[in-house]
Amino acid sequence: MKKHIPNAITCLNLFSGCLALYFAFKGELVITAYLVGLAAVFDFLDGMVARLIGAYSEIGKQLDSLADVVSFGVVPGAILFILLQRADASFFGIPAESFAFFGFLVTIFSALRLAKFNIDTRQTDSFIGLPTPACTLLVASLPLILETTDGLLAYEIILNPVVLVTLTVILSYLLVAELPLFALKFKNFTWQDNAIRFVFLGLSVLLVVLLQYAAIPFIILLYVLLSVIKRASPTA
Repeated sequence: MKKHIPNAITCLNLFSGCLALYFAFKGELVITAYLVGLAAVFDFLDGMVARLIGAYSEIGKQLDSLADVVSFGVVPGAILFILLQRADASFFGIPAESFAFFGFLVTIFSALRLAKFNIDTRQTDSFIGLPTPACTLLVASLPLILETTDGLLAYEIILNPVVLVTLTVILSYLLVAELPLFALKFKNFTWQDNAIRFVFLGLSVLLVVLLQYAAIPFIILLYVLLSVIKRASPTA
């Protein structure tokens, strides 16, 4: 029974993603965002539990990727699709809703990223390209920012079709880019071995306190920037 525990948690990730997709197409993007967060928790727990009880399996590895395709591939594409439909402006003279299906570009590149991850032996202790949960959390933060931010500025930025299309292209590129990114895996808790992780976590907490949901895009940007700095300075 022990070996099936991580797979059961992975299935909860998948179920959360299915629910998120259901609410997304009902237009309930805030509920969708919370379910994405729940899926991310289960995605973190299945790997942690597998390491704790030594229950690794090939089927678990494949199931994890299949669940992630839904929760962190189809769902962010659906969110971008709906946000583009809601955009009131035009994109180079063409109604934004005509570009709505462009949001699913993130879905395609998420699937490519997950397929690469399964066969790439370089990604045991770090990542090559933006992890799909990080990409999805950024996308899912957009409706939360719209819901919790007063004023028109957030609407003018987030529901701007140029911003949404540009964000879709950038995220799609980062998912498959040959860009080394550190993983939040602690083999020990010494400063020397984990300085970049401690800095990232500390700054992330500060951003959340100051900006709440609006902090999430900045946290993902911080993650990429710190990874680039770490790559440039191997001792960091």
